[in-house]
Amino acid sequence: MTTIRMEEMNWPDIKRAIESGFTTAVFAVGSTEQHGPHLPTMTDARIGEDLAERVARKLGRALQARTIDVGLSDHHLAFAGTISLKAETLLLILRDYVDSLVRHGFTRIVVIPIHGGNFATVKQAIEEARKVHPGTDVTGFTDMSGLMDLLSRTSADYGISVEVAGSHAGESETSMMMALEGGLVAVDRFAPGYLGPFGEAEMKLMMEKGMSAITANGILGDPRTASAEKGEIYLERLADFVVSKIGAKTAR
Repeated sequence: MTTIRMEEMNWPDIKRAIESGFTTAVFAVGSTEQHGPHLPTMTDARIGEDLAERVARKLGRALQARTIDVGLSDHHLAFAGTISLKAETLLLILRDYVDSLVRHGFTRIVVIPIHGGNFATVKQAIEEARKVHPGTDVTGFTDMSGLMDLLSRTSADYGISVEVAGSHAGESETSMMMALEGGLVAVDRFAPGYLGPFGEAEMKLMMEKGMSAITANGILGDPRTASAEKGEIYLERLADFVVSKIGAKTAR
């Protein structure tokens, strides 16, 4: 096959692929939300799309299903362009999405949330899907702390601090978008955002008052040291990490 991305395939080819053993479907759950003045609102969805394709290729005999590109982003609504769903809405979308894939004959479904606000709902959706479809291996990568730790360790390899790498539109996300969509990265608008500690107190403030209560420009981190070269390394290490977490599981 020339592509494993279902959105680029026609239905006969998808059907043929499933019948020939491509019975794993991988898809990401991203967001449409602000990522500072320098990154597009598609950032989470675009990174998730790439990550899902890499994971599908590494797993083998897998197709990449279309990314869900809107998620739970209430805390970003102070910034123009952000679109947010309610948790119950996303849960219903995920339920219908998985039901559709199961109906087509996929026996293993891998869900990859890439936006922090989606992790809890994705985990709930996976647990529900396992009960509804006991003959299907529905799994996902829901270790957000593990993901952030991996990004921090990768940043440290280049002498970049956790604060600069950031957790939103900082060096790490900006590097990944430079690798994927360099033409959409406004390098001339690079500026530091919030660079202080980001613990439980800051998380609570963000969820209650919104991201704008912490950072005026929507950035947690500093994108000024970002590069496409580092972005490719981030993406590849993320894909390997996800596969290491879910790759050993087999369909039930």
